[in-house]
Amino acid sequence: MEAKTPSQSFTTVTDMVLPSETNPLNNLFGGELLARMDRAASIAARRHCRRIVVTASVNHVAFNRMVPLGSVVTIEAKVTRAFKTSMEVHMDVWIEDRESGEKTKANEGLYTFVAVDETGRPVQIPEIVPETKDEKLKFVGALRRKQLSLVLAGKMKAKDATELKALFEED
Repeated sequence: MEAKTPSQSFTTVTDMVLPSETNPLNNLFGGELLARMDRAASIAARRHCRRIVVTASVNHVAFNRMVPLGSVVTIEAKVTRAFKTSMEVHMDVWIEDRESGEKTKANEGLYTFVAVDETGRPVQIPEIVPETKDEKLKFVGALRRKQLSLVLAGKMKAKDATELKALFEED
């Protein structure tokens, strides 16, 4: 199985915020944004492995800025690290000013997907080879985030989380 780069999974999804998708303050519902992010991330994950993918977890979402009615929202997603059958997908959410066209980063998120076969059984996926400095930082951090998630879920003992221990041990 040939390794791939994060750029090979890069996905952009652009849409507009409509009245039926907003709360009483005329801002995009958080759940609506999560669904849009899930769709963008699943496309990126599928591009990476060319398999059926399922959402395993929403690891992190930062709602840093409200997304007003009528905004043009762009979600950029790409796989940051691939493990045996799972992969982490990072997303940036941008809003475009209606008049100037200027884009502002509004939110970001990390989701984990698992590649599966037609019966729902996990299947092996290609490795990721990061190219840019940012991709390399996200790649390294992905193992820490995975170990933290496994420890918190009770699926890994803290003493076995080598990457987390490295954060707290002195050389």
